[in-house]
Amino acid sequence: MAFERWYPKAHQGRVSGRDAAVRNPRHRFLKEAGINLILLQILFLGLFCYIFGALFQQSIHTHNFQLVYVDYDGGIIGSSLWAAYQKMKGDTFPSIMQATTVDYPSPQDLRKAVCSTRFWSAIYTSPGASLRLELALAGGAAATNYNRSDVITYIWNEARYSPIQDTAISGSLKTLASAARLEYTATNGTGAMKVLSSTNPSAISVFANPWELVDTDIQTTIQGSRLIYNTLVVILILIQEFFYLGTINGLYIQCKIYQRLYPHRIIIYRNMISLAYTCCGSLCTTGAIWAFRAGWNVNGNQFALTWLVLWLFAHSNFLWLDVFTVWLPPKYVPMSLITWVVFNVTSILVPFELSPGFYRWAYAMPAHEVYQALTDIWSRGCNPQLHYALPILFSLELLGLFLGALGVYHRCHYATLAEEQQEKALSERVNIGMAFEEKHKKRGDVSEDQRTGVENMGDLETIMSEREELGEEIQKEDSKIQENQRQTNRMINFGPSFNLAYESV
Repeated sequence: MAFERWYPKAHQGRVSGRDAAVRNPRHRFLKEAGINLILLQILFLGLFCYIFGALFQQSIHTHNFQLVYVDYDGGIIGSSLWAAYQKMKGDTFPSIMQATTVDYPSPQDLRKAVCSTRFWSAIYTSPGASLRLELALAGGAAATNYNRSDVITYIWNEARYSPIQDTAISGSLKTLASAARLEYTATNGTGAMKVLSSTNPSAISVFANPWELVDTDIQTTIQGSRLIYNTLVVILILIQEFFYLGTINGLYIQCKIYQRLYPHRIIIYRNMISLAYTCCGSLCTTGAIWAFRAGWNVNGNQFALTWLVLWLFAHSNFLWLDVFTVWLPPKYVPMSLITWVVFNVTSILVPFELSPGFYRWAYAMPAHEVYQALTDIWSRGCNPQLHYALPILFSLELLGLFLGALGVYHRCHYATLAEEQQEKALSERVNIGMAFEEKHKKRGDVSEDQRTGVENMGDLETIMSEREELGEEIQKEDSKIQENQRQTNRMINFGPSFNLAYESV
């Protein structure tokens, strides 16, 4: 085969799969491969169930969205809208609470209520809407000047989970407005026909389409990239930190930093490097978001705040990924990293209102807090969750700094032990050889001819016997050394490490 010509030594020194020499290694390989297969399948099955559970039957949780309705009109339009809601009310429709004009004297008060996240949206009928509609049906200037957009309005903040709100909030309210039109026709159709000017085209047009639902969007968010703000952006930030963490770990190992520098200096250097890296990374991420904002109404101040929040988020994750690699057994580190990513992303895929209550533990996840902070920044303060989001982020940052610093001392301690064991192993090998030589000198077993060369077959057999004996002694000592190294390796974990993309010669 061509492969054999390209790699001629690929078959050199190989044995049959049925050979006794490979029986035990093969058995161990298959056993460990099978056990790890099961462990990884259980892990990923659990993660899939976790993320799908957060999204399971979202529609029946739609009623957890709280909306408010105020009838500033006080006429047939307002009553038709409320009657339509009573028919549509259910688990798959947002819950609407009716408030009075005393509670919210003006639409501006409703906007403040939505901005404060007390409600996801507010819907209201304009003052005098029913009277204007009745006059327009009679024809004349009232019909010509009739404004369909000044009847029913809803207020919302599209920056909060915009893909979800487009369907669950905006879509539902559009359906409600259409149902209210049918309710109006059924309730007041006869009365409207009595006053309708059948010869006036404008009046007929008003009767056919009495209103159009209008929205007041606190922060319009319609750019295509909005779909990945709470998914791929977070995933890429986490991956970005993981890969540089592996690069830094590889550099520390190659340069033997843990064996040479004081721990406090390593802590300072490590944090300075990670802060610089996450600063640049968060700046690039923010720049990419702004570069593809596609007319999104955000300014320079929001750019700076977004950069700072993403910087805090990125550095916090860098620290916690490092913590996992220090304190968890090495065999569980890959599992912990993918679990960390899934837990973070799931915490912001959908609002907690659409997930079972169990998932609210994810308030502790940094991704949830950073997304709340970003939404507040992008909507100019209309997601006031910073009172818990920033304290949680800073708490994670400080705890990560402490555990990471402790991890540096841990690594320095066991790195020194490992180096001492290597030196001890080398010294013991030398001592074995010297002791073996000294022993044979005392016994007079080594002749002058054996030292200078092989003169006959008897000398050759003697030398071979001595080499075998020396090899057995070294092998016994190596077994002891390897066992000590295994015990040390269980205690020390430098974390994932990668070869450098660039190395100075």
